Amino acid sequence: MSHRSSAVTGAAGSLNDVTTPPFAPVSDADLAVLHAQLGRPARGVVGVAARCVCGNPTVVATLPRLPDGTPFPTFYYLTHPAATAAMSTLEAEHVMRDMNDVLAEDPDVASAYGAAHDAYLADRAHFGDVSEIAGISAGGMPTRVKCLHALAGHALAAGPGVNPMGDRALEMSSWSPERCVCADPGSAARVSDE
Repeated sequence: MSHRSSAVTGAAGSLNDVTTPPFAPVSDADLAVLHAQLGRPARGVVGVAARCVCGNPTVVATLPRLPDGTPFPTFYYLTHPAATAAMSTLEAEHVMRDMNDVLAEDPDVASAYGAAHDAYLADRAHFGDVSEIAGISAGGMPTRVKCLHALAGHALAAGPGVNPMGDRALEMSSWSPERCVCADPGSAARVSDE
């Protein structure tokens, strides 16, 4: 199975769009869905980087320094509950060991993973440089596989072929960006009359 980016730019965007900076403004409806997904208010969100096929956020882009001053290297943050659960399941199954072996043994994969790290840093740099996290991307890039949530988030935002380990995690996952399993499908796209 292959994945495709489920990013949508605005209400009229295409499901095939890749969403990297700049981002459309985050709507109040997006923030409400994010609050429901996370169980808390989302912090430092600068855009929705990937969406479910129903239009709800799946990945958000987050400021590299949160409003409270905390450095935050995870620019692409996976928020969709089913996607995060699927990545947690893979991590519990210790698939990172095998992925790290591939990274160590295949110079082409290692090179592509290094390029993914550079692309991640370049995307985040649009929103400021934070000295405490200079050169640090997410998920263990560029030399190891550490957090599948971060790698899958990057793969969904950037599209297939950018982050080989994020792509691999999505392919192994029980969750798919091509089918909706949201608790409230399409709630981010609804216009409130309130």
